[in-house]
Amino acid sequence: MCIGIPMQVVETGLGSAICEYRGQLSRIDMMLVGDQPVGTWILVFLDTAREVVSAEKATQISDALEAMRLAMQGQTNIDHLFADLVDREPELPEFLRR
Repeated sequence: MCIGIPMQVVETGLGSAICEYRGQLSRIDMMLVGDQPVGTWILVFLDTAREVVSAEKATQISDALEAMRLAMQGQTNIDHLFADLVDREPELPEFLRR
């Protein structure tokens, strides 16, 4: 299974960048998204940036990963990590509404 990790660029380089996720620094290949300025959020798969994401999207993904970690430990109090989904009616994607 390949899971995307949201990381923030902390140091730029030519074709790569030093990025941080939860205090851990990693050198990330930036060839697919191009060089990005410090502070940019990217979605990383196997040490390769695949997508530039907003800070809000990075937080949502990070919260979902934290919820998965807690659930694997048997914890069930994870609703706060899905704040954007709580008290919301589910909606079908546009292509399924027809």
